[in-house]
Amino acid sequence: MLRAEALVLLGALLSGLLDPAGDQDAVSLPWEVQRYDGWFNNLKHHDRGAAGCRLQRLVPANYADGVYQALGEPLLPNARRLSDAVMRGRAGQASLRNRTVLGVFFGYHVLSDLVSVERPGCPAEFLNIRIPSGDPVFDRDKSGDVVLPFQRSRWDPKTGRSPSNPRDVTNEVTGWLDGSAIYGSSHSWSDALRSFSGGQLASGPDPAFPRDAQDPLLMWTAPDPATGQRGPRGLYAFGAERGNREPFLQALGLLWFRYHNLWAQRLAREHPRWGDEELFQHARKRVIATYQNIALYEWLPSFLWKTPPEYTEYRPFLDPSISPEFLVASEQFFSTMVPPGVYMRNASCHFQKISNEGFDSSSALRICNSYWIRENPNLSSAQAVNQLLLGMASQIAELEDRIVVEDLRDYWPGPGKFSRTDYMASSIQRGRDMGLPSYIQALLALGLEAPRNWSYLNSNVDPQVLEATAALYNQDLSRLELLPGGLLESHGDPGPLFSTIVLDQFVRLRDGDRYWFENTRNGLFSKEEIAEIRNTTMWDVLVAVTNVDPSALQPNVFIWHEGAPCPQPQQLTTEGLPPCVPVTVFDYFEGSGPGFGITIVALCCLPLVSLLISGVVAHFRSRERKKLQKKDKENMKKEAAKDGVPAMEWAGPRERSYPITVQLLPDSRLQVLDRSLSVLRTVQLRPPQQVNLILSSNRGRRTLLLKIPKEYDLVLLFNSEEERGSFVKYLQGFCVQWALGLNVAEMGEKELFKKAVTKQQRGRILEVFFRHLFAQVLDINQVDAGTLPLESSQKVREALTCELSRAEFAESLGLKPQDMFVESMFSLADKDGNGYLSFREFLDILVVFMKGSPEDKSRLMFTMYDLDENGFLSKDEFFTMMRSFIEISNNCLSKAQLAEVVESMFRESGFQDKQELTWEDFHFMLRDHDSELRRTQLCVRGTGGGVKDIFKPNISCRVSFITQTPGERSRFQGVGLPASDTPELGGPGLKKRFGKKVVVPSPRLYTEALRKKMQRGLLAQKLQEYKRFVENYLRHIMCVAVFSAICAGLFAERAYYYAFASPPSGIAETTFVGIILSRGTAASISFMFSYILLTMCRNLITFLRETFLNRYVPFDAAVDFHRWIAMAAVVLAILHSAGHAVNVYIFSVSPLSLLACIFPNVFVNDGSQLPQKFYWWFFQTVPGMTGVLLLLVLAIMYVFASHYFRRRSFRGFWLTHHLYVLLYVLLIIHGSYALIQLPRFHIFFLVPALIYVGDKLVSLSRKKVEISVLKAELLPSGVTHLQFQRPQGFEYKSGQWVRIACLALGTNEYHPFTLTSAPHEDVLSLHIRAAGPWTTRLREIYSPPTDGCARYPKLYLDGPFGEGHQEWHKFEVSVLVGGGIGVTPFASILKDLVFKSSLGSQMLCKKIYFIWVTRTQRQFEWLADIIREVEENDQQDLVSVHIYITQLAEKFDLRTTMLYICERHFQKVLNQSLFTGLRSITHFGRPPFELFFNSLREVHPQVRKFGVFSCGPPGMTKNVEKACQLINRQDQAHFVHHYENF
Repeated sequence: MLRAEALVLLGALLSGLLDPAGDQDAVSLPWEVQRYDGWFNNLKHHDRGAAGCRLQRLVPANYADGVYQALGEPLLPNARRLSDAVMRGRAGQASLRNRTVLGVFFGYHVLSDLVSVERPGCPAEFLNIRIPSGDPVFDRDKSGDVVLPFQRSRWDPKTGRSPSNPRDVTNEVTGWLDGSAIYGSSHSWSDALRSFSGGQLASGPDPAFPRDAQDPLLMWTAPDPATGQRGPRGLYAFGAERGNREPFLQALGLLWFRYHNLWAQRLAREHPRWGDEELFQHARKRVIATYQNIALYEWLPSFLWKTPPEYTEYRPFLDPSISPEFLVASEQFFSTMVPPGVYMRNASCHFQKISNEGFDSSSALRICNSYWIRENPNLSSAQAVNQLLLGMASQIAELEDRIVVEDLRDYWPGPGKFSRTDYMASSIQRGRDMGLPSYIQALLALGLEAPRNWSYLNSNVDPQVLEATAALYNQDLSRLELLPGGLLESHGDPGPLFSTIVLDQFVRLRDGDRYWFENTRNGLFSKEEIAEIRNTTMWDVLVAVTNVDPSALQPNVFIWHEGAPCPQPQQLTTEGLPPCVPVTVFDYFEGSGPGFGITIVALCCLPLVSLLISGVVAHFRSRERKKLQKKDKENMKKEAAKDGVPAMEWAGPRERSYPITVQLLPDSRLQVLDRSLSVLRTVQLRPPQQVNLILSSNRGRRTLLLKIPKEYDLVLLFNSEEERGSFVKYLQGFCVQWALGLNVAEMGEKELFKKAVTKQQRGRILEVFFRHLFAQVLDINQVDAGTLPLESSQKVREALTCELSRAEFAESLGLKPQDMFVESMFSLADKDGNGYLSFREFLDILVVFMKGSPEDKSRLMFTMYDLDENGFLSKDEFFTMMRSFIEISNNCLSKAQLAEVVESMFRESGFQDKQELTWEDFHFMLRDHDSELRRTQLCVRGTGGGVKDIFKPNISCRVSFITQTPGERSRFQGVGLPASDTPELGGPGLKKRFGKKVVVPSPRLYTEALRKKMQRGLLAQKLQEYKRFVENYLRHIMCVAVFSAICAGLFAERAYYYAFASPPSGIAETTFVGIILSRGTAASISFMFSYILLTMCRNLITFLRETFLNRYVPFDAAVDFHRWIAMAAVVLAILHSAGHAVNVYIFSVSPLSLLACIFPNVFVNDGSQLPQKFYWWFFQTVPGMTGVLLLLVLAIMYVFASHYFRRRSFRGFWLTHHLYVLLYVLLIIHGSYALIQLPRFHIFFLVPALIYVGDKLVSLSRKKVEISVLKAELLPSGVTHLQFQRPQGFEYKSGQWVRIACLALGTNEYHPFTLTSAPHEDVLSLHIRAAGPWTTRLREIYSPPTDGCARYPKLYLDGPFGEGHQEWHKFEVSVLVGGGIGVTPFASILKDLVFKSSLGSQMLCKKIYFIWVTRTQRQFEWLADIIREVEENDQQDLVSVHIYITQLAEKFDLRTTMLYICERHFQKVLNQSLFTGLRSITHFGRPPFELFFNSLREVHPQVRKFGVFSCGPPGMTKNVEKACQLINRQDQAHFVHHYENF
């Protein structure tokens, strides 16, 4: 006794502490309040009967593997076939015991109070039901591929791990008769049902009905399979999750709802001082007790036809847990008694007619069309619900046998995309899912007698049914499952097996329940109250709630006896009832295909949109810059074109006409301008030339054809005849003024076009002209010269009789018609002086250049420039000749320089006293250059593409030298260097006296011999090339390999985790490829986007590159590594997006039950089944929306960071790249939502972010210091020289760079520039070329101030930052290659080198070769000053400078030959270059890097590793890199290349 009391006291304490119901008002209650979730009912086993606990088996599990895998085909029959064989039959047979329909659905209500296993388990596992081909319900098309989905129930994760611990299904509700179907199985659920006023349950607008189902209630809201209607509207809030499944179960839920509120009102009247909690708990206690009494002592005897034993006492050691066998035995036996319809009647026994949509009224509500029905018009009032309850009480159920009506068997609400399913087939699968024993196993385990064969099962069953069932089980009775076996043995009452299972369960529930109403020790009720409850029946409840006349109901509403009131009209059959709405299959993706495709295309077009925007921005920026550059030029052109006549020029039959302006100039020239007012064509008209004018006589009379002899025709289209007439008058006046003949004729426009000789036709004629010209000179076969087909003999003659105009002659030479050289050459060749060159005239002059001797060529030049034709060449004419040569290099020499050259050449040849030269004198001046004259040709381009195939001018074969170091001069004079132009004659040992002839020994050409010596097999060359590549880029390869390995490892780890090792959620089974791709790439992207920040920590990189780490990490390649990471990251981002696109599609077609497993924090499986549409995933979720924004940001950043756009709008690049802040914010949000996994981005991001922030703080601390500009100088070629204060403590090395900002420009963007000052100088200097809007405006700001007191705008400085060029001193021999403005780092290096050498500093670097590649020497004259300073201070011959002027042609034609002669003469006489004024060697054309490096190996044979440092345009650095690679293929000296592009 003491122990029992102690247990009661402990239970009270636990309930008070742990039960949410035991707060506030509950503490004043004189009894222990029962928890809603079933916990602590048993004080020793607290979880017994609690919601979420597993079912307790009566018989050991029967799984295929003994653990969790369900049995199925072929061991067991197909569930649908079994359902057809066992459960199909005719409806309309009445119950043998006259059990009512009310009893059937009350049984379902009791079952919903005790057990619920329908909720799918996670991860999702399926036991789908394959439908036989041709099934009349589910496969009417006989496709044979219909599969009804069946998802396995939720199980206890602690089970299913071994045969001794097989899987057990969990019960989602409390396993007690505690009214959980009325009040819910949790405190929160109960609170959602309560009104918290007067102790009542909350009602809706009608007090007789509860409030509508709301989201927090987690009510099951499956769609109506008959109408497809969805959503919670029209469904009521009950304690049972599936309380709205059909109106009949709903009516019982409403009955108990009203019964509770009835008791709460009664108690409120009796105890007016009680609060809401006291009223609610007292009413709840009484309702639960009444419910227990009716279920066990009234309904159960009517169901089993057996009376349970008398209650004695509470048995705490009895396990009352629900068994899976009980679930099957009760639920499936109820299903055999469900009729196809349910009557409704009033209190006067009038059975109502039921209205049906699309069907005549019927006598009853059809079961199959009433599942999950919303707002049923037949049940819209409390009176209608009463009528339904009365109708169920009077209607006799179906016969208790094996037959199940089609409303359940064929038209049960379906899962997933199927609106219908087979309830019995699903129940069979549920039994297999739970691992239920076979029928024979269950009988033996419960001590019941097993049948000996199939015929002993039940004599009342049709033998054919038994035979069909036996055939499905291969005649093996031991395989017969519990469900079909239990139904086959039942007839009139549950069979022995079902009866035993059900009775045992209810007795255990009663005796093991501490809160059972008959337990006098729990303090719930007095003996008088218990007796009163025992006398309360379902009849009392119905009468009290419905207020019906007591005589309208039989005393036992679960059984209808003969003579009871209101008998049913007839036993219901399917006849007269509306047909069941057939199955429909939903397509979750229906209507979403176009939208999904458009969304994907739109996302793919984000880069294109960004590209379009960047293109527009670049276009406007370029146009703005061009406007500034061409402003003056256009003004001049507009001024020149003010007298022009606008028209359209017809270019040919298949060519588009284009607008032009025709000018008739005062010097008898006709000039044609294009839309931009550039000169397209000039025709010199001379009397007595005849001009033929042909006018069109039709089609608006607005076309004219102008034919000028020896020119191609001009066809003009005017807007009107009046405009054409104005031009004709203008032309007639012009011809009269210049005495030109004008013939006017008319013809049709079509004939006019046919008669016209267009520029294209003229080009073909000239092509034949040049082919035959070269065929004559070079003795080429006539076929190779290119004759025209068939009727072409006439055209060949026409071509050979045509004459070249001055413009065509200039075009053939690649020059302008107004050039002095063209004028002289044309005048010389035009022997008849008619202004045109005939075939013979052109041939004569070409023969001289192609086959003539040096004397012939010098005589030709002499004659060309003997302008007064007196047989002498005066100094002025010699000066004119030289000026004509200088013209081709944009007047690279001033008049003073040119005069100095002429005087020097005359003086060197001893003609200083002569004012005129004879040809012999002239040829004597060129005496040292016979070889050059011999190779001199006239490079003719022709006008067609075929000429160059016949004549390829000889490439230069002159030789330049690299002077060897002093110790080597005795051994070597030089190294062969083809394709260069000038020997270095400026060294100390090569200075010669004026007036003396210099004999230069012929050089040894090591290049050719070396190439033969180093020949190898292809495989050996490839191996050597690979070896050199690895040696040169070992650090790069290792860093890329390590970084790539980490990224690949992260990808593989995530892919493996989600494929094989992740907690079971079903996501891998749902979207295997998508999840692996998206998760794997996400991990790699997180790492990449985090550590890409380190490549932008400029201060850290500058510091680290001076440490030992620089031996292992190529810090100079930080920017390249940044680009590489960015490109790899964007590729992975695209793959990541593709993976998510696959995921979104799959998730959009997956049922809600599956999504609730994968995303338990996002989705709740409430039975609605419809998944979210694709646009929800893209635009209504945080990861989706941030993902779209990330793609947009990346598209903008990547496109605007492209090389093309950066060069056109650096500001656009600078602004868009600052979106990286938004990028990382979005990345953090994107990864923090944890849809699939916990956030991981911070793991990678935190450390790099802290380092980057620290580095930025260092830069910001410097950026806020204003730097005063001491000197600003505007240099030629758009270069601005800034000299500014050196901040205190500012230490840097030669070759390093800084970033500057000028707030006077109205922007705080920083631009990088290389320092051109040397570290030893007290000031800092920059040379900035105006290449874009920012640098152009900077140049304008630092223009010389008009006010002497004005001060220069101040700068912000950030840096210095290191790069590869500062390592020049680590090589014994270094080669510096600068192109364009890329020479800036080398200016600092050269000054630093000379300064250190003058101090006697010990340096590893012993020799520097500086190659300056420039279009013209005037482009960067400031560098020439620096080189001059270096030459003056270079006492130890450390620096050798080679200047390549690319503007000058490399071909040996007449012009470059003369320039070459002048340059060589200047070097010899003055020991300086004619073009630069430096002692440095000047070459014409582009540098041959491979040959240059080859010669270096010969000059410095002891050096094993050369450093090559290049800076300039990408094309140049690529050529240097290619040359290094070619040289490194040979197993000799190694050239290590460092480059920087701008």
